[in-house]
Amino acid sequence: MANRNGSGAVRVLLASASAVRRAGLEALVRSAPSLRLVGSLQGTHNIEKRAAESGLRPDVVLADYGSESPTTLVSPLNLPIVALIDQPGFSWAADALRSGVKAILPRESRSDDVVAAIQSAQAGWVLLDPKTTSSLLDRVPKASPDLAQHDDLTPREIEVLAMMTEGLGNRQIADRLGISDHTIKFHISSILDKLGASSRTEAVTLGLRMGLILL
Repeated sequence: MANRNGSGAVRVLLASASAVRRAGLEALVRSAPSLRLVGSLQGTHNIEKRAAESGLRPDVVLADYGSESPTTLVSPLNLPIVALIDQPGFSWAADALRSGVKAILPRESRSDDVVAAIQSAQAGWVLLDPKTTSSLLDRVPKASPDLAQHDDLTPREIEVLAMMTEGLGNRQIADRLGISDHTIKFHISSILDKLGASSRTEAVTLGLRMGLILL
């Protein structure tokens, strides 16, 4: 899998408030042939600004969270983020996904799982550990049989919903499908209406619960 610069290794920027955790994660990234460590920052605040000032050009941010909010990592370059956190609640996970986080894993995840999450995030996929997925799905009411029977999504709507799961915006979805922004807005409006969802995040979690899309 090539990165944005055409090389095989995924360029990783690490951020953690803990020097001990930072050292351990640096060793993890350096030991993976498919990854390349391009920087290691103390704390996750203003990371996009600090990365730009340092001239760093990562493909993925690996953020080890303590008490800091995921909103501190929103990047103007829309860089994918892999978040390591213990027992994220529903609100934290939902805010993180809205902020550009592509993967949420426990802080003590195995090295192989962290590497896989980084590669997945670089490819544009969303990856959640089972507990985080459960915390999201537990807050979404089960779909009724009538909904699944009478308001099935079209194949195109399922395709759009899957791209919403990847965290893509309307313009990105439109470009990928080769259709207009207006058509994408129409599809998303139809998806929300058919699923009875009030937001994109709720539509994604409903789609997961109904088995329409897979992470």
